[in-house]
Amino acid sequence: MSDKTVRIGGASGYWGDSAMATPQFLNGGDVQYIVYDYLAEITMSIMARAKAKDPTKGYATDFVSAVLHPHLPQIAEKGVKLVANAGGVNPEACGTAVREVIKKLGLDLRVAVITGDDLLPQKEDIAASNPVEMFSNEAFPDPAKVASINAYIGAFPIAEALSKGADIVITGRCVDSAVTLGICIHEFGWQADDWDSLASGSLAGHILECGTQATGGNYTDWELAGDIAEIGYPIAEIEADGSFEVTKPEGTSGIVSVGTVSEQMLYEIGDPQDYILPDVICDFSHVEITEAGPNRVRVGKAKGYPAPDMYKTCATYADGFRTGATMSFYGFDAARKAQAFADAAFARTRKVFRKFNAGDFTETSVEIIGAESQFGEYGSANDAREVIVKIAAKHPDMMGAGLLLKEMAGLGLATPPGLSGFSGGRPKPSPVIRLFSYLTPKEDVTVRIDMDGEVSEFTSASSLDISEQRSISPALPADPTQTDNTVEVPLIKLAWGRSGDKGDKANVGIIARDAAYMPYIWQTLTEESVASRFAHFIDDKDSNPVQRFYLPGSNAINFLIDNVLGGGGVASIRNDPQGKGYAQILLAHPVSIPAKMAEAL
Repeated sequence: MSDKTVRIGGASGYWGDSAMATPQFLNGGDVQYIVYDYLAEITMSIMARAKAKDPTKGYATDFVSAVLHPHLPQIAEKGVKLVANAGGVNPEACGTAVREVIKKLGLDLRVAVITGDDLLPQKEDIAASNPVEMFSNEAFPDPAKVASINAYIGAFPIAEALSKGADIVITGRCVDSAVTLGICIHEFGWQADDWDSLASGSLAGHILECGTQATGGNYTDWELAGDIAEIGYPIAEIEADGSFEVTKPEGTSGIVSVGTVSEQMLYEIGDPQDYILPDVICDFSHVEITEAGPNRVRVGKAKGYPAPDMYKTCATYADGFRTGATMSFYGFDAARKAQAFADAAFARTRKVFRKFNAGDFTETSVEIIGAESQFGEYGSANDAREVIVKIAAKHPDMMGAGLLLKEMAGLGLATPPGLSGFSGGRPKPSPVIRLFSYLTPKEDVTVRIDMDGEVSEFTSASSLDISEQRSISPALPADPTQTDNTVEVPLIKLAWGRSGDKGDKANVGIIARDAAYMPYIWQTLTEESVASRFAHFIDDKDSNPVQRFYLPGSNAINFLIDNVLGGGGVASIRNDPQGKGYAQILLAHPVSIPAKMAEAL
């Protein structure tokens, strides 16, 4: 095995991320590659609308304006290569814009554009094939309402583009981790059946794909990140066998620790033994994460299994309209005042609906922030003297949605006292954009690589049926030592936590701060107890909404909660439609531990 190491910087976690990462890597990161992840399901629908209005748009314009325009000469001088899924729904236009910058600056750089993920032109044929939504079993939506359809392609086309000599690789909707895995495949010569290496490289990409979430952002022990205004972006030093170390540029703030990296490993995954990607199926359950020095963490190898024969494919489509607003109440009985105002707003609006024989709202939401509404029945009773009330609703018709805003404004002089708020004008209704996920056979997707006008087709390696049986579940934690002298402590004293979303599902990853705590955490955090903590958010009360998975390698548990985000993303009218704060709810869960253990906390 080669002793070669590749140093890759993760510069972007979403479209709109700060532009500070690129100069960090160029001036103090000593990286060979920089990767940029811009895409999410919500982003694809936004880009699709932009392209519909202007055929030259529909990509991450930030990549051109904030990365290339100011930094491309230095990038070229240092020989750093870039891989970005900045293409969105229009990678060709992104490629054109990038080549124009290169020409304007008089640089000699080659650009590869990878296409084939965009299946929107085939939407009528796709609808006729009657695909079934992979989570809800719903039928395919009306093609007239569909805004985008994209197959999540993999890393091998990126590797091929780099092998052809590309300095900048632009893709559309590849999986987030593929921008890193493609580099590893190219640099180390990994083949399509090097499953463990591919899984490990995918894990490196997963750690990098959310930028500063690996270096102290959203970290449970957030104060250890220091001055987040100067937080460093993550760097992965990847070895030929797929193991890697995570660090950050010298002179930056933030923190790279077992906690930060473990939190990111569990972020937005489901079954950690069955993390399905187009190039490999990953098992992260036995991955060990250890300190390797100050702001340096070593991540061991993952286990891999043969790739599926399908691409996950996501369509976004319009499904009515949503509207809402936030305002504050302060003074005595602030929460009751806010609830009374919300009740009156809906009562007035429904009275108008009845007058015009209009249909009711399809969904409503009132959340009083400051009165612990996010904690449901576990919220602490209090007499908050200032709260924010969020009032929102969905309606099939834009005017119906807008009427709620009108009636809320009309209550301004009839309200209980203490109403206030910062506003630049009345909000407007917006489309509800829903997600439809299904599977597309790989042979039905033609991937092409355009290397400055030279176009070639990419042929994927043979894959296996996605349902093939794979890894054996790990042995569960031992029962905790029994003692009569116990005390209750909040989970946050024993564990770190990170949460996120996958459509209408949320995941909450919990990592024990010490392996000795795991038996007590496992005994306490059952599927039932976790479901009770989120019961006020879970839509389907009759199902078994929570799955629990154990990761012995990292002393962690991952919980997957179904139907908990009100549709998720811009289909939701919740205050937290992506479950980003759900870990904070679970970290308040009490855990009984021996008194002696508690004394050492």
